[in-house]
Amino acid sequence: MPSVLSMALRPDRRRASPPPLDVDLRAVSLVGMAVWAVATVVGGLLWWLADAPWTVPATCVAGLALGLLGLRWDRRHRGAASAAE
Repeated sequence: MPSVLSMALRPDRRRASPPPLDVDLRAVSLVGMAVWAVATVVGGLLWWLADAPWTVPATCVAGLALGLLGLRWDRRHRGAASAAE
């Protein structure tokens, strides 16, 4: 087995990388947003009823916002992946 140093110095000796998986980013974003929405409700209830810090629901809202950004990015770049092939 070759050492890490020899692989770093001679990248042509490495095996070829496997092709990337074809993943539907829209579905992944929507599932993630659904999980963050449930966590927002639970975190909001904990904040309201159990004196949890306000950062709990705020973190969940940030997760939802990042999911929205992911959906927007997917919409803009959906054709770019198929055009690159």
